Amino acid sequence: VPKRRPRSIPCSSGGMLRTALLVAVLPACLSFSMTPGLFAKAPGLRATGRHGALSLKAEAATAHVTTKSKEIMDEAKKIMPGGVSSPVRAFKSVGGDPVVFDKVEGAYCFDVDGNKYIDYVGTWGPAICGHNVKEVNDALIETLKKGTSFGAPSVNENVLAKMVIDAVPSVEMVRFTNSGTEACMGMLRLVRAYTNREKIIKFEGCYHGHADGFLVSAGSGVITLGLPDSPGVPKGAAAGTLTAQYNDLKSVEALLEANKDEIAGIVLEPVVGNSGFITPTKEFLQGLRDLATKHGAVLVFDEVMTGFRIAYGGAQEHFGVTPDVTTMGKVIGGGLPVGAYGGKKEIMETVAPAGPMYQAGTLSGNPLAMTAGIKTLEILKRPGQYEKLDKSTKKLINGILEAGKAAGHEVCGGSISGMFGFFFCEGPVNSFQDAMKSDTAKFAKWHRGMLEEGVYLAPSQFEAGFMSLAHSEEDIDKTLEAAKRVFAKI
Repeated sequence: VPKRRPRSIPCSSGGMLRTALLVAVLPACLSFSMTPGLFAKAPGLRATGRHGALSLKAEAATAHVTTKSKEIMDEAKKIMPGGVSSPVRAFKSVGGDPVVFDKVEGAYCFDVDGNKYIDYVGTWGPAICGHNVKEVNDALIETLKKGTSFGAPSVNENVLAKMVIDAVPSVEMVRFTNSGTEACMGMLRLVRAYTNREKIIKFEGCYHGHADGFLVSAGSGVITLGLPDSPGVPKGAAAGTLTAQYNDLKSVEALLEANKDEIAGIVLEPVVGNSGFITPTKEFLQGLRDLATKHGAVLVFDEVMTGFRIAYGGAQEHFGVTPDVTTMGKVIGGGLPVGAYGGKKEIMETVAPAGPMYQAGTLSGNPLAMTAGIKTLEILKRPGQYEKLDKSTKKLINGILEAGKAAGHEVCGGSISGMFGFFFCEGPVNSFQDAMKSDTAKFAKWHRGMLEEGVYLAPSQFEAGFMSLAHSEEDIDKTLEAAKRVFAKI
């Protein structure tokens, strides 16, 4: 009788060796997979073979390594305050080290360690067509051949100005600046000069740039850093700034009655993006329009974020309420530094050199920003663009909310066209005070988990998110699958 060899496991040739190696390495694999945050995907085991043979293989794990980012940030902290050029980039409210970008393309960003992310920050709003858009770049290259800055009038200023005037209901004349903050600074001086009044009403949690007069209950990075206001702002600079509650007309009316004939302007984000994503009621916006008219105040929509994003004509087109003055930025520069303020001709003619209110800028209306803005608005004006943004954004935010609730979390949120946001609370969130009920510690865990899954989101609970035309169905599906995994962990 032939002798039989002993077998502990049926195996193909060499199987015993593979099994022995597996036994040796399996504990190490499992210990790595249990380390929080080490891998975007935990290692797995796969059974293969034929004729009943068993062969187990360890699947390769994808690590979220950010060694180079950390090295760069460690150096940056020695040479720049906090290591960044704008505070929210420091990840203070979500913990961990920021990732350092190397390049962007379409719907994606890539860090210096080679990690790829689906990007929903979009350079904080301007990248509505996606990153590194060839049409925009080609136009920029042609303009670049003529020079980077003229410091003199150029034809493209006229072209972009006419596009803005045609699109935005309130704008009959426009002045270009270099940033949204600069636009808001010019706007503030304009409404005071035009009305010959000093006081303004803003809303708690709304952000209008870092000018002294606006850093009162300012939302955005101020909340992220836990600062009620900013040191260094003189009492006198903020004394003329009165604060009302968003979506609360009675709070506005009370301030107007208490300061009769003293209010120069009522200034707000028509959709809040700097306390998270908060939408107004139509009645609130229309009520502000009526109150401003009644009390002789200038109604200002700060559309730096919403302009050309939630509709081609901005929030004022979307809601059907027209302010007197509008500030803009982000999208109208196509990714280059830009800002603008515009409004009724009789108001804008107060601005120098047409009028006495002085405001200037060396690089204002520079040819590169104008070119990028023109090409971006041309792309956005094509049929179906905003419908695509709306469909994609609704799928994303509805999927996130469904996944969060299915995992047992209290979440609420929403979207308008290519702008969205959600909070870790039951909701609804209609004001800054409502937003502050959100579980920011849980958001921090969620943000870190999504980052390790390859999804880049704003590193603050108090910032809106942005969709682009470059995001595909597959990108959104991958994001939602990642969200399900992360919601289950936190």
